[in-house]
Amino acid sequence: MAFSFLKNIFTPEITVVSGLPRSGTSMMMKMLEAGGIPPLQDNIRTADEDNPKGYYEFERVKKLPKDTAWLPEAKNKAVKIIALLLTKLPLKGYRYRVIFMRRDIEEILASQKQMLIRRGEATDKISDEEMITTYHRHLSEVLAFLEANKCFSVFFVNYNDLMRNPEDWAPRIAAFLGKEMDAEAMKAVVDPKLYRNRR
Repeated sequence: MAFSFLKNIFTPEITVVSGLPRSGTSMMMKMLEAGGIPPLQDNIRTADEDNPKGYYEFERVKKLPKDTAWLPEAKNKAVKIIALLLTKLPLKGYRYRVIFMRRDIEEILASQKQMLIRRGEATDKISDEEMITTYHRHLSEVLAFLEANKCFSVFFVNYNDLMRNPEDWAPRIAAFLGKEMDAEAMKAVVDPKLYRNRR
């Protein structure tokens, strides 16, 4: 037991922001940055009309599980990892505190369609019904994986409620991460004007 306790103390911990695309992960990354946790990002994908305050992405994340050499860089930082890729993280050598964004599926689809329209891409390759079914199946698989592996601690944040009540969520996020954070600065990041695809 003592060895297990010491092992947990010295195992590197990484803060992860995850969720489906267009679920508020970039905003959460900005909130954590404002609160005092630096982001791991490379600024390759720059801000645009869809994410005017930036994407906070790190391209090497997309190469999981083949490329894990960057993980030590994420220690004491926050990194954005799309939900599907959470299952590609190594299960030994690290502990992960995952802030998982949940958003109304219909809003996610609407936001994705607007992004495709702005890029001049087709929006009718897959029906909404098929996408909703796929997303629900995907979420079930990922959440079951997280629950089954003790290296993950997960805190769910409801994007829709966060946009309405950021003052309630900021201290709860700080408590989950076990860090002293600037809750007022985190709250100030939430911009209702960017909540553009509501049901």
